[in-house]
Order: sequence, then structure tokens, then C-alpha cells
Amino acid sequence: MADKMKEKVDVLIEINKTKENLGMIGLHETRELLMDAGAILLDVRPPAKVNGENAQEADIANAYYTPYTEFATYLDELPSDHTSPIVVACLKGWFANRVMGYLEMMGYENVYVLDTSIEDLIEVHHAHAGK
Repeated sequence: MADKMKEKVDVLIEINKTKENLGMIGLHETRELLMDAGAILLDVRPPAKVNGENAQEADIANAYYTPYTEFATYLDELPSDHTSPIVVACLKGWFANRVMGYLEMMGYENVYVLDTSIEDLIEVHHAHAGK
């Protein structure tokens, strides 16, 4: 069992090595993935960490609020195509990185983590939407 797990983790690490910055992306790259590539955005902040609205409430296209503490109950929100791009975000990346690992263990290949606060992305979204 340990050998199979090591092999799977080695494969996941190799996939991340092919991604610039090991899959950590900025605001610009996130907006490109959301707008041009049809990526979904997972706001995984626990409810106690949400100050104001979550990404789904902010009407960011393809955004879902899937709190880390309840993530397993939101698996039906995930795309059936495991090559679809997914961006995971929170405040500092801690919960997002964990969820990225879960998604990769589930077979998703194009998972990225927003390298800044989801609140920054929501603010940029509101600025572009004129809110």
C-alpha cells in the first residue's frame, strides 16, 4: 500500500512541477482561467473566515462557496471532466493548498491555488463589474 501511495504522490508532484510556480497563480492568471478557459473557482474559506460576501455571493462566474470544513459535502459541484481547470482560493492559501491536494488525489489534473487573498479577487471583480 505504501508503495502505491508513494507512486501516486510522485506522479502528482511531477504534474505540479510542470506548472509555473508549482500551481500558485496570481489575480491576472486567475481571471484569465475563469474568463477564457471556463475554470471554476472554489472559495474554501471556513464560514468564520468570510468577511462580507463569499465568491459565489459576489457573482464571480463559475464560483462556488465550498467551505473547507464541509468540503466533502460539495463534491457534486466539481466538474466531471478531470482535466477542467479549477482555481482554489482562501485568505492565505492554507486551506486552498489542502483542497488542491484532495482534488489532485481525486484525479483532477489542472488545479491551481490563488496566491493572494480571495478578498482581493472579489474586490477586483467588483471593480471590473462596476459595483
